[in-house]
Parts: sequence; C-alpha cells; structure tokens
Amino acid sequence: MKVMIIMKGDPSPEQMPPPTEIFQMMGDFNEQLAKAGVLIDANGLQPSYVAQRVTLAGDGPSVTDGPFAETKELLSGYWTLQVESFDEAVEWMQKSPLAGSGIEIELRKVGELEDFGDAFTDEVLVQHVRTRELVKRNADTAYAYLAERASASTN
Repeated sequence: MKVMIIMKGDPSPEQMPPPTEIFQMMGDFNEQLAKAGVLIDANGLQPSYVAQRVTLAGDGPSVTDGPFAETKELLSGYWTLQVESFDEAVEWMQKSPLAGSGIEIELRKVGELEDFGDAFTDEVLVQHVRTRELVKRNADTAYAYLAERASASTN
C-alpha cells in the first residue's frame, strides 16, 4: 500500500533555512528509505509566509497570502512510501531523525486502483498510466539540475 506521511508544524522564519546538519540527517534517512525500496517521494515545504491559500468559488478564486498564523496544523513536509502496512510506515518513522522530537505526523493511505472498484474502468486506467508517464518525465526534468549540480561539485 502507498502511504503518505504528512509532517505537521510550520518552521518559523528564523529556522529557515534549516542547518546543514538537518539536511544531512534527513538526506541520510531518505537514502536509507530509497535503498530499502520504500521511498516514492519526499519533500519539505517552505513556511506559510511564502504560501497562498486559494478558495475555488463559483465566482472565481479567492486568494489569501500567508503566513497563516491562525492555523494550528500547517504542513511542513511529506514522504510517500510503498509499505505493507501503517505499522511498517510507523517503524520507518521511528528510525528517522524526527523520532523523539514530539513532531506530529499523519499517515494517510493513498488511493489505489482496487480502492475505486468499477469506477476505475480500463479507459481510466489507460489515462492514469499515460498521466503517470508524463509525471515521471516532468519530475526527471525538474530534478535534472540536481544531478548537474552534484556532478559539478564532485569535479
């Protein structure tokens, strides 16, 4: 099953960017997840002061600029894992640099084909696969600069 692990808490502007040690610890953990074959995606989110909330109303969108101080449950990052159970996802998080920090995470099952029954027709499946191929291409393009930068820094 695919599980999205949502990290709660909005880093204050004083904490951005995080210290190099945090990047290294999270990078080591994410690499461990990737080598184990369970990591599908992971990203940290910028604080809410650089965010927008949009309400999609019938008369057009309503945009509110951050920060969103009145909100108690802002998101600060996420992982998407391919695991056998919620318990396995929790076990992985207990191995993370976040273990013992008091940070709250939320685990949500990602909807998969079998969850939608007959509504997920063969036509919808073909479109889904086609879209996933485009998403992979887009992601490969978006992250190509990282490989270029890493290559340049090792030369």
